[in-house]
Amino acid sequence: MDGDRLLGDFLRARRQVMTPERAGLTPLGRRRTPGLRREEVAMLAGVSTDYYIRLEQGRERHPSAQVLDALARVLELDAEATEYLHELVRPRVGRRVPTGPVERVNPEVLRLIEAWDRTPTLVVSFRLDILAASRLATVVMEGMEHNENLIRLTFLNPAAPEFFLDWEQEARANVAHLRAAAGANHNDPFLLELVDELSLGSEEFRRLWARHDVRAKPHEYKRVRHHEVGELILWRERFAIESTPGQYLFVYQAEPGSPSEKALDRLRSRLTDEE
Repeated sequence: MDGDRLLGDFLRARRQVMTPERAGLTPLGRRRTPGLRREEVAMLAGVSTDYYIRLEQGRERHPSAQVLDALARVLELDAEATEYLHELVRPRVGRRVPTGPVERVNPEVLRLIEAWDRTPTLVVSFRLDILAASRLATVVMEGMEHNENLIRLTFLNPAAPEFFLDWEQEARANVAHLRAAAGANHNDPFLLELVDELSLGSEEFRRLWARHDVRAKPHEYKRVRHHEVGELILWRERFAIESTPGQYLFVYQAEPGSPSEKALDRLRSRLTDEE
């Protein structure tokens, strides 16, 4: 996460997952390494090979916006990844991301999620720490080790592949979210500590982190298996909490009339019986 190397690491990782065919090139000869060659990226982006090499090596740190846009086009970056690339060079002025170990949740937000008794809801930090959870969300995740942080749960809990029925998709999404949400905030000591912990504890995390995927899907389906009611298919919507930058609401909803909605109703009934 060295700031001087982050731009070069990102370009190298995205270059290596591109193919000559996708870039419109005809592959010539056998390649020792995957992806595009540096000179191919430079040619397609309209810069010299020497200049591009300096970018990857961290010796050139001030490329123009036009050069960054050309590289984004060659590497097929989407809008979010392109914004991330620009931010690595010119961090957004006024971008406020908390750097403390625990963020306080607004009491109004807590009251809001407590009132949503039919939808599992989480308040999550940009590091994917679970800062607050509705009662129904707590029941859905009960018994899962490392359930204080979604990305720790995904990579450090041996039972995670049984809980997340699409584990690879969940793993990729969480790593990409961490990249996107952190942005150029690479000096946050708690983020560095989290990345080090996951890198030491999970080979899969190291593999996915090295790809430098940047994506923070605001909505997607999640499939989890609860030990009591079985499979749940939930639509997750993510909302930024504007009053507290760096915090998000993750709201999960089952399709009306579906087996998943009936399963959630059973879990809600259990909560009512316990009152």
